[in-house]
Amino acid sequence: MSLKAVFSKHTLHFKFEAGTSRGVLTEKDSYFIKIFDTENPHVFGLGECAPLKGLSIDDRPDFELQLLSICEYFNTLDLEVFSWNLSIILDQVLDKSFPSIVFGFETAMLDLLNGGKRVIYDNGFHQNQRNLPINGLIWMGDKEFMLRQIDEKLAAGYTTIKMKVGAIDFEKECELLGYIRKHFSKDEITLRVDANGAFGFDTALEKLKRLSEYELHSIEQPIKQGNTEIMAELCQTSPLPIALDEELIGMKEYPEKYKLLKKIMPQYIILKPSLVGGFQQCREWIENANRLKIGWWMTSALESNVGLNAITQFAAEFANPLPQGLGTGQLYHNNIPSPLVIEKGFMTYQAEKPWDLSILNFLV
Repeated sequence: MSLKAVFSKHTLHFKFEAGTSRGVLTEKDSYFIKIFDTENPHVFGLGECAPLKGLSIDDRPDFELQLLSICEYFNTLDLEVFSWNLSIILDQVLDKSFPSIVFGFETAMLDLLNGGKRVIYDNGFHQNQRNLPINGLIWMGDKEFMLRQIDEKLAAGYTTIKMKVGAIDFEKECELLGYIRKHFSKDEITLRVDANGAFGFDTALEKLKRLSEYELHSIEQPIKQGNTEIMAELCQTSPLPIALDEELIGMKEYPEKYKLLKKIMPQYIILKPSLVGGFQQCREWIENANRLKIGWWMTSALESNVGLNAITQFAAEFANPLPQGLGTGQLYHNNIPSPLVIEKGFMTYQAEKPWDLSILNFLV
């Protein structure tokens, strides 16, 4: 008895040009990890490694070769996985320099431990006893495109809207926020914005003051990550709550997580397991945030339904009432069919809808 890992590459194609302050996305590569016991290969765990171009620390030209090397090394170790040794494997076998690979392996091993049925955490969400509130995401584009998205999300029943800012003219972005506030109060619709680090140091506070006029819930990453002193000052002086996102990338050890949060003291942090290194790392961030009374929520990093399913089940492990950023499963023409369904701003798990993994071509 020993575990074996193989992977399959699948390119996801967006239904539209998805604009961010870092550019426009039309497709995204994901690598799916399959882990199984050689004596029972038909039962397998499935995970997803999905680094984000230009953002993940493991976004590098040789990613696929590195993934192959990690799988080959993993396959030489004659491992078995149990609940008690999973954390040991994650710490001592996998390289933290590849957070999306750690996330993929962690998900696949948790799935295998639960019988290879895409059950990562067997909780109320998977059992269809609890639905998770999520925000509706408005992608960047021209004003008309963004306005159309806003209307669609409001018509679909979302009560929390998240809008990307920082790419088009700032005044036009304010007009869009004003359009929502003209029709819905903050008690009716919660508004979040995400700058992806687009604001300049000299104009950030001025823009935060302007945005606060629209009674926003928060802004994600107003300036580029790595500018700790300036970010700390903004968090102290901004009239608008600030959430750290990209700032968390690359922080691998528990003490440095606490040091960063204590230094900056944001109002919120946002956790993307593919970017921070999986659920074990997320738990460390959550524990540190709780110690400092900092709020948090989970966000997907444009994974397919495989990764999204895992993140949603993990989020359901906590009694966190905040809407999660988990509405990205509808982005792709060729996503993996799954039981995940969004209804009126809630992520639901409808077990009667089967998983269809036929588009994933594993070598074994």
